[in-house]
Amino acid sequence: MSRFPGFSSPFLLGFDEIERVLDRVSKATNDGYPPYNIERLEPAREGGREVLRITLAVAGFTRDQLDVTIEDSQLVIRGRQTDDDRNRQYLHRGIAARQFQRVFVLADGIEVAGAELKDGLLAIDLARPEPERVIRRIDIATSE
Repeated sequence: MSRFPGFSSPFLLGFDEIERVLDRVSKATNDGYPPYNIERLEPAREGGREVLRITLAVAGFTRDQLDVTIEDSQLVIRGRQTDDDRNRQYLHRGIAARQFQRVFVLADGIEVAGAELKDGLLAIDLARPEPERVIRRIDIATSE
């Protein structure tokens, strides 16, 4: 595993998992298909929570050919098309039946608020709840 210099500080304790996630993301290879956008929506839409929207261009895919799952803190989007019509005789074929998989690593607390397929675009909304500020007093034991 390659080391990220920012996590080698002795003051950052317990960030091993973040380093592993960054390593996994840096090794991920995608062919750029399908193209996607990530945007931040106005917080008022979800009761003040920050909302992110991932939009993938999935023209030609039906709802049944798309699968959105959460696997081990990762949002996994898969598309499967099959070449069903073997009876067609193409003069030119520029649109191929295709499969894809896109993976997005989710931070702790991120929730998938919903997904919608409209006009060839798959939009997935992610909500980040407002973090609670936790202050906890630690008692100091004395050894006598």
